[in-house]
Amino acid sequence: MQLNEELQAVLDGKKGETQKKVLYTMMRYGELFGADAMVPVTSRYNHLVTSFGLKALTPVYDLLDQLIRESAFSKQKFSADPRPLDPNVPSSFLQNIVFRHFMYTSQEQYEEQLRKLGLMDPDAFTCTCYMDEVGNVPKQGEVLSWSESSAVVYANSVLGARCNRNSGIIDLMGSVLGYVPRFGLLTDEGRRADWIVEIKTSKKPEAQLLGSAIGMKVMEDVPYIVGLDQWLKTLDEDAKTYLKDFGAATASNGAVGLYHVEGITPEAVQQGRDLIKEGAKTYVIDDGELERIYKSYPVIWKKKNAKPKLCFMGCPHMSLNQLITWTKRVEKGLEKTGQNKVVIPTVFTAAPAVIKEFEKTEYGARMKDTGIILSYICPLMYMNNPLCGSMPVITSSNKLRTYTSARYYTDAQILALITGGVRK
Repeated sequence: MQLNEELQAVLDGKKGETQKKVLYTMMRYGELFGADAMVPVTSRYNHLVTSFGLKALTPVYDLLDQLIRESAFSKQKFSADPRPLDPNVPSSFLQNIVFRHFMYTSQEQYEEQLRKLGLMDPDAFTCTCYMDEVGNVPKQGEVLSWSESSAVVYANSVLGARCNRNSGIIDLMGSVLGYVPRFGLLTDEGRRADWIVEIKTSKKPEAQLLGSAIGMKVMEDVPYIVGLDQWLKTLDEDAKTYLKDFGAATASNGAVGLYHVEGITPEAVQQGRDLIKEGAKTYVIDDGELERIYKSYPVIWKKKNAKPKLCFMGCPHMSLNQLITWTKRVEKGLEKTGQNKVVIPTVFTAAPAVIKEFEKTEYGARMKDTGIILSYICPLMYMNNPLCGSMPVITSSNKLRTYTSARYYTDAQILALITGGVRK
């Protein structure tokens, strides 16, 4: 591992034992993946995946205390993934006991540690830190030290930044050190495409379903997607919202950290098919393939035909554009079915900063009138326990479906279900 003069001084212990341990950790991590050097983190802000104060994470809290005692703070301010709890989200008496007395008992203590280490804002808790309203928007070519999978794939693909799919705590270590090991998606070669994915569907594919299909096929490889530009046209807010959800599905149903969309994403626009490696494999997606993928999803509810008790939308968190669009959809759906409010308890989740801006618009009050609950919560952390595992929860998030017992439906099916329309 090649080290510059600054890092060699750290390794020699001249910046203290704690900084030396941080560097040593990052070096060992990089060597596992064949890294030959450390490169500076150049983004203005960092993002941490670990945002939940689970009782079981005592070693993490001890580690953070050591960093704080030794003034080994993050060299960048940072955002973090969503909070796990919100009193506005429906929960039973027993769930509240489990959440507050057994699972997330260290939440307040942990958030205080994050503030001391460099949290960019007291409410900077979201998996979509790259939203303009949040302000953690990397520029093309900037090197990051992130680990939240849906944020990493968005930053790499839609923004053209450079970041590997790191693990939790490694993201913080890179920010404390100010350097990350150079390998994988930080290199030009690592960003070239291993697959050509040809989209030959009769209509615009469901973002979460298309992402799922690609993720399960290419796994950790880089896909170059052809044919999607006929529906996205340009990288506007609608396209960014689509790619947010699409990318999250590729990352959770596979392990994609970067994709290129011909004519849309920045590197594909700049380099075109020069991004494709020689001998790249081809995957064709048509209507039949998407239907096959959809039917392959297991339903793990105890009662497969149970009436849904909860609907979660926003994993990853919804954009301002999405909140407004969905408010209009729900209003029309309720008008069509003659209902005043949604017939299934429904939670839309978004970043606190996005919620703040949304509530300034006329749509904030209009959404409230539909009965929808707007929250900053992490649906995955809410459901990641045995009590919620037995609940029939529905979602259009393939990430939430993959990591919990939530059942996937398309956006159109979700709309019909929550507004009292037919189920299928």
